[in-house]
Amino acid sequence: MTASERLRAIQQQLTDHLQPIALQVMTGLSNTGHAHSQGKGHYTVRIQASAFNGLKSVEKHRLVFKALGDLMDNEIHALIIKAQGTWLRR
Repeated sequence: MTASERLRAIQQQLTDHLQPIALQVMTGLSNTGHAHSQGKGHYTVRIQASAFNGLKSVEKHRLVFKALGDLMDNEIHALIIKAQGTWLRR
């Protein structure tokens, strides 16, 4: 899978499973690869979805990992996740 195909697949999986109101997926700065990456990519995900409302950070990350499914094992080497719910804080 090419890097652009990976980006589209990540966006599609997250959209299908979490229905975000905001989503940004970016390749990592060190995406050129290194010995341990085995051709997999480095990515940052910024996502806002009601599925995250009331959850702790680790629970949000688990939802993202679950939504990405096999992509985590086969296509993603490193992932930075910035997830938030949809309510407004006062």
